[in-house]
Order: sequence, then C-alpha cells, then structure tokens
Amino acid sequence: GMTQIWDDQHRAIPVTVVRVPPVRIVQIKAAETEGYAALQVTWGFRRSSTLTKPERGHYDKAGVDPGRRLVELRLDDVGAYKVGQQLTADLLQPGELVDAIAVSKGKGFAGGMKRHNFKGLGASHGTHKKHRAPGSIGACATPLNLEIVQADPERELVLVKGAVPGPRGGMVVLRDAVKAPLPKGGKA
Repeated sequence: GMTQIWDDQHRAIPVTVVRVPPVRIVQIKAAETEGYAALQVTWGFRRSSTLTKPERGHYDKAGVDPGRRLVELRLDDVGAYKVGQQLTADLLQPGELVDAIAVSKGKGFAGGMKRHNFKGLGASHGTHKKHRAPGSIGACATPLNLEIVQADPERELVLVKGAVPGPRGGMVVLRDAVKAPLPKGGKA
C-alpha cells in the first residue's frame, strides 16, 4: 500500500511500501552460453508435489527449495554470484533508481470520460455520435526511474517514491533502472 514519509526538509514524500522477501538464485545464465547474463531467482516456498517433473528437476539440479515463481534479473556481470545464494533487501540503497514491473489491475472497458475525466467533444455543429470520444490523449507513462527512499532488510521492506503498478499483494519486480535520466545540463 501507499503512505507518506517526511524528509529532512519537512516535505511529504508519497511512497509505496513493497515487501521484498529474500530471493534464492536457482540458475546463473552467462553471456558465453545463453547469449546474455542473468540470474534466475525464486522466493517463498512451494510443495514439491505441486510441481511438474521438469520444474522439480530444475530445482533439484540447483539444490534449491522450490519457490512460488521463477524470475530472471538481467545483469552486466554475474561472476560474483553462485547458485543457492540468498539476496535480500539490503542490496537496494536509498537514492537508487529502479523500474517497477507488474501487471496492473484490470478495470474492464470504460470510456475516456468515465475513466480519466476527459471533457469529450462538442455536442453540436457537425459532431456526429462522437460526443463521448476522448480525442487525442498523448503519450503513456510507465513506472520507470522510481527512487528508493528507504530499505529495511530486517523487516523485508523497501519504500519506493511514487506509485507502482498492480494490486496489493501482487508480484512486483524491482530492477535497476534501464533508462536513467540525464544529469542537469543534458550530457552524460
């Protein structure tokens, strides 16, 4: 859920509280073998009887307890990691930029006037059956470059500035920002 915290200049910062349980590395993908470098991780626990034989074999080969889901995290260098290692919330430091990836809540179909409070088009002078049409709505925004405000590894919590997609209790992947903003002045 969302809340707010106060910074040292007494400004309210809207934050989303994200629970970040420890993840276990199941597989390390190297650029030489797979063509890209990534860590395949899982979290939580799942009974072996609920897995298919290929899934069970994958976890057994790694020697890792089965988790709720497998997620790949692409990295530049995976040399410092090993299979079975646990990664916790202390990897995320305040001030870091991350991208939040999740599946948004479905709200069914709704027109632009009801969903986004658009004005609509004129009701006379040649407008034919387009009164509730939204018209041009511009570009979309995605939850990119969100700032980590606080990380609490003991309580497995991370506070992210702003809103993240998805419902409460849903899965959100926090990864390093792909498109970091340019510094002031416009040159990297």
